Amino acid sequence: MDGIREMGLRNVASQCSISEVDDYDLSKLLDKPKLNIERQRSFDERSLSELSVGLSRGGLEVYETVYSPGGRSAFDTPASSARHSFEPHPMVAEAWEALRRSLVEFRGQPVGTVAAHDFSDEVLNYDQVFVRDFVPSALAFLMNGEPDIVKNFLMKTLHLQGWEKRIDRFKLGEGVMPASFKVLHDPARKTDSLVADFGESAIGRVAPVDSGFWWIILLRAYTKSTGDLSLAETPDCQKGMRLILSLCLSEGFDTFPTLLCADGCSMIDRRMGIYGYPIEIQALFFMALRCALTLLKHDTEGKEFVERIVKRLHALSYHMRSYFWLDFQQLNDIYRYKTEEYSHTAVNKFNVIPDSIPEWVFDFMPTRGGYFIGNVSPARMDFRWFALGNLFAILSSLATPEQSVAIMDLIESRWEELVGEMPLKICYPAIESHDWRIVTGCDPKNTRWSYHNGGSWPVLLWMLTAACIKTGRPQIARRAIDLAESRLLKDNWPEYYDGKLGRYVGKQARKFQTWSIAGYLVAKMMLEDPSHLGMISLEEDKQMKPLIKRSSSWTC
Repeated sequence: MDGIREMGLRNVASQCSISEVDDYDLSKLLDKPKLNIERQRSFDERSLSELSVGLSRGGLEVYETVYSPGGRSAFDTPASSARHSFEPHPMVAEAWEALRRSLVEFRGQPVGTVAAHDFSDEVLNYDQVFVRDFVPSALAFLMNGEPDIVKNFLMKTLHLQGWEKRIDRFKLGEGVMPASFKVLHDPARKTDSLVADFGESAIGRVAPVDSGFWWIILLRAYTKSTGDLSLAETPDCQKGMRLILSLCLSEGFDTFPTLLCADGCSMIDRRMGIYGYPIEIQALFFMALRCALTLLKHDTEGKEFVERIVKRLHALSYHMRSYFWLDFQQLNDIYRYKTEEYSHTAVNKFNVIPDSIPEWVFDFMPTRGGYFIGNVSPARMDFRWFALGNLFAILSSLATPEQSVAIMDLIESRWEELVGEMPLKICYPAIESHDWRIVTGCDPKNTRWSYHNGGSWPVLLWMLTAACIKTGRPQIARRAIDLAESRLLKDNWPEYYDGKLGRYVGKQARKFQTWSIAGYLVAKMMLEDPSHLGMISLEEDKQMKPLIKRSSSWTC
């Protein structure tokens, strides 16, 4: 695995697309032969007006069918800027310079970016390459026609997956991907070595459930961007995907198709009451399963996983769209629930007590709009809004087109609460007082409206922009980007902002946080060239089970 430099990046002369594979029909997939790559016109061969048709309110243009040209983006290419009559913001050059300063090399090859390039305080683990943190950096490099670093990262983390993983005397599953890794340089011996963290050094000693999902999603983005299937089709990548999927698709005591997780297993990596079936993990799980379908070879081993994925996707989409979705009507139905129902015809399937509905949600819920709530499990509904889970529900098409529009309606109508003065709230609302003491264990970093507890995270800007483009609401993205541009550079690219409106630089926020920088660049590049959306978005599968039509007599 260390011989990345011998693997040579395959150059693809023509502009290819695997959109035909992405827009799949699950009912036919089991018998589908090996993937085909169909020749599509590149963005340069299409008129901008063709791509702009769907950018009106409520439009659902299929940007999936095109992808970015192999060359650099308009931010590096004056000719391209002139073609689109687009003048790059002065922040763009500063952002690229800061992003390149964060690059990490292993044996002369770039393999990732550090979490933050701010060493004014104790370094902790901010000098490491995190799998989830690198994703926006990877997308920025892909959009800028620099895929080599992304390929190196994918292969290096795949190599680390093969390491034996132990915490105390317990051995972790073979498919677990690292949360992060660090390159150790020995100048005396002129050697480089790697140190990986699979959760044994993390706060709370929790393994990163999301790392494997991000790896599959990024492999698909690389394939989509370059048109090169050769990396994904290598035996090592195929095995890596199967190992990740084996962990997620194994049968156990679960009665739901959702994944059961511990607190702190994802971007919210501290105790915040997300244990159970958090929306962030379910949305990433759904996205990773769909991406894997486009990448797995249909050989003997691959076909078995394809069959299992198809079944899980049907069950997962039904479950999430039925039981996690909340809008005005559904909130009213839950408010009127009866309890202690014992039968197959029970309306209140999870025995949720109506008195447990928090007061804030009644005022927060608009008459037009809705969202996927944070968690659903026996006798428990977490009504908090979580940005990443809802935005990826749109991008993966876990949300129906109608639900996607409703999520964007909610963001627009609750702009002050969810965006404020700096995009975007990681969750809403903050936990306070007695609830904060019980749920977080009196965590001094997750005080109200700070960090994971209602803090504002600039990295979420790229996900918001992607969702805006997919749902035909680019004006929302422009408004959010304008807010970010008023502060980010001046504040030296903070990790997060504090306060109800996101007005203050976070009390423990690192400066020059790499994913804040990369998230801004990706948002700008996607808005300039909407065809980039195809790397990170999947269209709805028409064969998915339809959403349950709710009424007061038949609800979850």
